[in-house]
Order: sequence, then structure tokens, then C-alpha cells
Amino acid sequence: MPTSSASPSEGTEAMNTLGDVGEFGLIRRVTADRVQPPSTLLGPGDDSAVVAAPDGRVVACTDVLVEGVHFRLDWSAPDQVGRKAAAANLADIAAMGAVPTALLVGLACPRDTPVEALEGLAEGLWAEAASAGVGVVGGDVASGPAIVLSVTALGSLEGRDAVTRAGAQPGDVVALCGRIGWAAAGLDVLHRGFRSPGAVVNAHRVPEPPYAAGPQAAQAGATSMIDVSDGLLADLAHVAEASGVTIDVSTAALAIPPRLAEVASALGVDPLGWLLTGGDDHALVATFPGAAPEGWTVIGGVSAGDPVVLVDGAPHEGTAGWDHFATS
Repeated sequence: MPTSSASPSEGTEAMNTLGDVGEFGLIRRVTADRVQPPSTLLGPGDDSAVVAAPDGRVVACTDVLVEGVHFRLDWSAPDQVGRKAAAANLADIAAMGAVPTALLVGLACPRDTPVEALEGLAEGLWAEAASAGVGVVGGDVASGPAIVLSVTALGSLEGRDAVTRAGAQPGDVVALCGRIGWAAAGLDVLHRGFRSPGAVVNAHRVPEPPYAAGPQAAQAGATSMIDVSDGLLADLAHVAEASGVTIDVSTAALAIPPRLAEVASALGVDPLGWLLTGGDDHALVATFPGAAPEGWTVIGGVSAGDPVVLVDGAPHEGTAGWDHFATS
């Protein structure tokens, strides 16, 4: 990528955009002095990274975040966007019962994007990666009309079988680990033009997936698992379809946090809708043949029948969650 340079008299302070520092200048800034975990055998700086895979298998997933679709920089700080992008992928690894091992990042953005914003994105990516015990091992930067962040996560099954969406069996319980409804509530607050309460708005900005719960569920014998990215009902529908079973969710088991109840009252909405159909919290929901492990809450059951998701024994009226390409 061609780069431009500030004049000697302007000094480094004038190098405020990606066009000023260039692709490789940015890469040097966001990778310098970063600490990698032992699983990273060769980090950024070569044609490819080298990541240990002692299990002999690699779990891999990719998510794309597009400015104006998944995030707005007038609603979220750059580091929050970086954390959200990393979390979405790390949660997918956990949902397979795996332990994350590395992140790869692809970034496209306009050349006049402030370097400070890109450094903030990188800071968030590294921070969330570190919270899961992994490093950012490589990636690419390209020009584009808007900020697009593509993150690929790698993971290890550590000798276990992968927990897929296809294993739920009649008689299993459905259990949840992590919070749901908070990110959707925060998004509603932002759409109404408010920036508080902070705990709710920040739930939209930065999810808090229970990464360790994925391997925990696998060790406890989970028969299927998925992360709640598009909405509890929408994501459980993927499990029902893949497993060929009926899933029934009990609303009595879904406790509405007092803070969400307060926000829902102020906005004039039913908070249960956030819990059932709100996405972006990246909680984990799994099926177990017996009791759910500690930290998991049983919210329903699995039975033989058509591959559908019921709510309190009846079909749910209205949307089940987010669909990028659904018509309004």
C-alpha cells in the first residue's frame, strides 16, 4: 500500500491517519512489545503465524463486524469495538467445548481513519484476547470505504470431542450460562438517544461471554451447545434443526434482572422480549443428559418431535432473533 510521509518540520505528531503512517507503520504500532502465550510458536512478522496444536485438530471460526451494522463509533469507543469483535469469535470457540489458542485479524478502513482509533481497536482486541489467554498472531490491513473488522479465532479441543449443535437428545435439559437480554436492552437505550444506565449500554458495547464454561460443559457431557449471538430462540432453533428435536423454553426459569426491568419500564417494553430474542451477549446454551453443571441454569427441555423451539409449550409469536438478510 502506498504511504505518505509528513515533512520533517511537521514531525511525528502530524502522522495522525492511516494514510500518514501506512500499513506497515500501523502494524508495527499495534504489535510492538505485545506478549504472546506459549501456544504461539511464531507471532506477527512473517508470512504466517505458527500456533501449537498438540491435539492434532484445530477449531476455527470467523466473524465480520461492519461499521454502521455491528457498531457505531459515536456509540462505542474503538477499544470496545475491538473487544466485541474478539469476544464474538472466542465465544464461538468456547461453544464447541474448545479452549481458544489464537486470533487473526483482517482490517479494512478508509485511509483517513485516525491512527488513534485503530490503535484503540487493537488495544481492545489484545485485551479481550488476553482475558481468554490467547494472543493476536497475525492479520492484514487494506483500504476500504468503511471500517470492516474480520476476526478469526483458533482453538484446541484438548483431546475431547467437539460439542456440536447436532447432539441434543429427547430427555435432555436445556441450560444457560452467562447473561442474556442485556446487550439488546443497551441497544434499545442507544436507539432512543440515551447513554445510560451505563451497565446496560456497556453490555451492548462489550459482551462478557463465559469462555471457561464451554470446556466445562464438554467435560460435563453436554450433548449440544451454541453461543447466543442472534437471540436465544433463534440460536436454539439451530440446535433443534441440527438435532431433529423439539426444544421447549420455560419463561419461568428466565429471571429478569431488576436493572433490565427498570429500563424496560422506562422504555415501555416487555423485558422478556430482550431475553428471548436479543443477541450479542454471547452467553452459552447447551443440552445435558442429566443435571447441568455448577454455574448453569436449566431453562427448558428437549423432547422428540418436529425441529422447533417452543416457549412455555407454544410457538413463539414474532421474530426469534436477528437475521442480517430478513425483510422487514
